[in-house]
Amino acid sequence: MNAEVDKKILKTGTTTIGIACKDAIILATDKRMTYGGGGGPLFVGHKKADKVYLINDRMAVTTAGNVSDIQYTLKLARSELKIKKLRTKKEPTVKEVANLYGMIAYEGIRRYSPIIAIMGFLVGGMDEKGYWLFQVDPDGSVVEHKNYVADGSGMIVAYGVLEDSWKENLSIEEGIKLAVRTVNASMQRDTGSGEGIDVVVIDKNGAKKVMEEEVKHVLVPRK
Repeated sequence: MNAEVDKKILKTGTTTIGIACKDAIILATDKRMTYGGGGGPLFVGHKKADKVYLINDRMAVTTAGNVSDIQYTLKLARSELKIKKLRTKKEPTVKEVANLYGMIAYEGIRRYSPIIAIMGFLVGGMDEKGYWLFQVDPDGSVVEHKNYVADGSGMIVAYGVLEDSWKENLSIEEGIKLAVRTVNASMQRDTGSGEGIDVVVIDKNGAKKVMEEEVKHVLVPRK
């Protein structure tokens, strides 16, 4: 099983990051979808893949792993959250949403199947108790992060930038610049990451995707 997990992780190249700011959570991803790995070459299967999705008007999630399993999980989680809201008449907390993704990931990797589900998520958002950032690993574990987190094949490069540049009380503008710079650095070295950058900002005004023009404005041409 470990060999199969290792092989599948190599197939799921990406860079996803989450950053906690003073009054916001920022999520960012690259846009390259790859096939292959496991000892063989990577093939770029899609150059404009979405890897960050709005859960509702106050939360978002980044994705890494098998595309089919991710799509199934997103649909299942969306349905479960709608049912929960109808039953309770309340919006779910960010922790409840992260735990839901963790439960689905836990079931996916432990089911009896020749192809197990390998998925990782970063869940960020705001609720009545504040701003939150959670990492959901393929084994279903859910971990809260107070500063930043990175996932995917480009995470080693990403952590180098985040460790060096993150600071307390980042402004939203500083957070966006750091997010773009971090993913861009991973794209320069990680073959599984590339093609573009998506950024979602979650603040008092809700969750929204930063326009592509704004992202390009932050990027500094490499000499």
